[in-house]
Amino acid sequence: MRGHRTAHQMAVRYALYCMILCFFLVVNIHILTARSRYSRLNEGILSSEGYRRQRMDSEMLEHIRMSEDPGRDLGLYWLENHFGQEAFGYPCSAETFSRLEKIWSDKQGWELYRDACGAVWNDLRYFPIPVPSNGVQAEVTYEDSWMFERNYGGKRGHEGTDIMASTNERGLYPVVSMTDGVIQHKGWLEKGGYRLGITAPGGAYFYYAHLDSYADIEEGDSVKAGDLLGFMGDTGYSKVEGTTGNFPVHLHLGIYLVTGNQEISVNPYYPLRYVEDRRVKCAY
Repeated sequence: MRGHRTAHQMAVRYALYCMILCFFLVVNIHILTARSRYSRLNEGILSSEGYRRQRMDSEMLEHIRMSEDPGRDLGLYWLENHFGQEAFGYPCSAETFSRLEKIWSDKQGWELYRDACGAVWNDLRYFPIPVPSNGVQAEVTYEDSWMFERNYGGKRGHEGTDIMASTNERGLYPVVSMTDGVIQHKGWLEKGGYRLGITAPGGAYFYYAHLDSYADIEEGDSVKAGDLLGFMGDTGYSKVEGTTGNFPVHLHLGIYLVTGNQEISVNPYYPLRYVEDRRVKCAY
């Protein structure tokens, strides 16, 4: 009887020991998982391909069109789904992103990351090509051409989105500013032809290339979203200023962030999708 009681006690202790061990394993796994998740917010996040790609699904795209802070919401969305590598397991709602911000806001690097997301997204107001008017058939198309191969001047990835003209006529399509901002650069570049570079209030740099001509604007001037910048063309791919005809008429749009001494390009395709229904009317 005594031996039976001892065996029973040992079995109970063993079971209790297993329960305690399982508890600590679950807790430790949860801690390691959380640490791994939070490690996504690191010093290299802005230069990572996931961040630069700016990818989202259709549900998130519709959400940010209604959001008061699209940059914040997208930043949280990407942290939670590891830039598209995992499913985003929450409804896209204001309540979801307020709750997630409370989780991430005290993590190191959050403010810099949030500001960078806001710089790309929160100043966007208009699609860069106005609505055709006066009966002119001048529509445009574009696709996600991020990092497509380009060969002029050496093989490289395409750091932008090309908005293609349905009518291949230089000087026909007006180009307007997508944001408020200040003109930082104007003039000829070998690859970009006649181009403009505008720094928006949040700090992002919007690059409009291959223009045929400019509006009456100069470096240092302030512009408002929707202001005329110039007209779409086919300039560039030459060291000789004024060269045309090396490719079809289109607008190359680039978006860049500058952090420290590093210039980071991000994919303009989804920002264009975000504002594609916001087009000013402009007489051609």
